[in-house]
Amino acid sequence: MKKIVLSTAVLAGLLGAGTVSAAEEVNVYSYRQPFLIEPMLKEFTKETGIKVNIKFAKKGLAEKLKQEGEYSPADVILTVDISRLMELMKLDLVQPVDSKVIDSNVPAKYRDSEDRWVALTLRSRVVYSSRDRVGKLGESFDYMDLAKSNWKGKICTRSGKHPYNVSLVSAILAHHGEAETKKWLEGVKANLARKPQGNDRAQVKAISEGLCDVSLGNSYYLGKMLANKDQIAWANSVYINQPGQKAYGTHVNISGMAMAKYAPHKENAQKLMEFLTSNAAQEMYSEVNYEEPVKPGVKRSKLVASWGDYRADDLPLETIAENHSKAMKLLDEVKFDL
Repeated sequence: MKKIVLSTAVLAGLLGAGTVSAAEEVNVYSYRQPFLIEPMLKEFTKETGIKVNIKFAKKGLAEKLKQEGEYSPADVILTVDISRLMELMKLDLVQPVDSKVIDSNVPAKYRDSEDRWVALTLRSRVVYSSRDRVGKLGESFDYMDLAKSNWKGKICTRSGKHPYNVSLVSAILAHHGEAETKKWLEGVKANLARKPQGNDRAQVKAISEGLCDVSLGNSYYLGKMLANKDQIAWANSVYINQPGQKAYGTHVNISGMAMAKYAPHKENAQKLMEFLTSNAAQEMYSEVNYEEPVKPGVKRSKLVASWGDYRADDLPLETIAENHSKAMKLLDEVKFDL
């Protein structure tokens, strides 16, 4: 009998130890590319001992979470673009996070009013211009100027339906209304040097090759190109310009996070979310990714700061997300990508 009791006790101990070990992990579903976030996640594990398991995807995370339902292993969802965060909320795939740490680290305008999502970084949608053929665009330059005839055959961009461009169109909709935005899209399409294609870096490459003179792109890609020996020449062929400084400011979007509705490691998930808003992680986002931190007091990297200060559009992120369906409709109507 003593042997049986001892065996049971040992077994219980082993099971208990296994449970503790299994709990010291957190599962992340991410739209963000591995090289962009792994430095922060490794630092989190180093500080806390909590292992981070990551699943990366280019698309379909919302559908995956919906299919998995309450059996989903996801704890934290990392994504880019406010529309994808709003999609998660509309599908009821996230839960609120009550954290004084996050609230003190991230300004209210970069958090959901019901604590269902939190911004991690800011990225401005800039206009790159050829150093040789165009030069630096002035402070009066606005996104609306891209539809003017003097840019005919000189603009490059990725698909109009890419989330980065859809969010820009959504912001323009909010400021200018449907009729003027449609007219603007028609003008920009008429000025394209080629059919929309590739990513933001591909547009800068096209500028360096003389295929176009200006392009739309996120600001941090300039840093990424300068850090890549095969792309330095592309980066050195352009200036970075922040449009809308005499109007409503430069359009900004975010990278952000949310806690999955059925997070199996809720406590660890909150620890990770709090860490990603901390000084250490915010500084890493700035230095490694060339993005702009959302936490006040955390400085931009020297490179990002060298691009100059600018005034960001203060349009609510929710408003941008709410306009996405209208923006997509207009892009279809003008056949922007065709």
